[in-house]
Amino acid sequence: MERPVVVGVDGSDSSMHALDRAAEEARLRGLPLRIVYASLWERYGEGAAEEKEAEERVLADAVERAARWVPGAEVTAHPAPEDPAAALTAESHTAALLVVGHRGRGELASLLLGSVSLTVAGRAHCPVIVVRGKGRPGPPPGRGGRIVVGVGEDSGSAATVAFAYEEAVLRRAEVEAVHAWRCASSGLPEESGPYSRRREEHVRRAADTLEAALAPAACEYPGVPVTPRPAEGNPRDVLLAASAAADLLVIGAERRQHTLGLQLGPVNHAVLHHARCPVAVVPRA
Repeated sequence: MERPVVVGVDGSDSSMHALDRAAEEARLRGLPLRIVYASLWERYGEGAAEEKEAEERVLADAVERAARWVPGAEVTAHPAPEDPAAALTAESHTAALLVVGHRGRGELASLLLGSVSLTVAGRAHCPVIVVRGKGRPGPPPGRGGRIVVGVGEDSGSAATVAFAYEEAVLRRAEVEAVHAWRCASSGLPEESGPYSRRREEHVRRAADTLEAALAPAACEYPGVPVTPRPAEGNPRDVLLAASAAADLLVIGAERRQHTLGLQLGPVNHAVLHHARCPVAVVPRA
């Protein structure tokens, strides 16, 4: 049985933009689309009937909207009487990809990222795309686009880079691989020889890190244009700046033993809150 693309909807504008992105991802990948509406409406007492009607209406509208994106594809709707974050995290066990909006119905407009989106991005067992703003589904296949992927210091970026390349293949886009580095001056003047040599060493090490991280995917997808970009600066600032011209920003999340879910870390939190394009969070193997 094919793993579907799963999207969480609740009737909000944000979730409808996520639905559009999920439908496009399902079409490009040739996968079924599963639309999930999760709510604990049965606990609301007198308001339960109204909430159930809203659920049915949202799901019906979502299926109709998705059918316009993926005509002829398998589109199913699934009401889940559960906490939304818990329901979507459970869905991630059997999903190829999970898509959520950046903020759900009823969440404060002042929130940079909704609690459900943040929880799902941190705990899902499959890649998650958090669609920020209108989501910019991206240029149609054949019209290019840019997929930016963040590459860290360690050797655990393989899944992250592979996902970025796969998206680039689907969209006939280019990949920009970014690795941020910083060189402590230790009080040395920037024009001094020791500082220059230290900086050159950091640049060389960053280039080597990118080359090693990209090599497996580049061999598997030799036709994908890729630009390795070592960038001096704080990783948070470098990735956020790169997101301004990106159609998708891909970051990794590492599972640690004896902890619940994926560990996003401060850089990933900042990216999810402030990126100017959709963000894909990919669990590291």
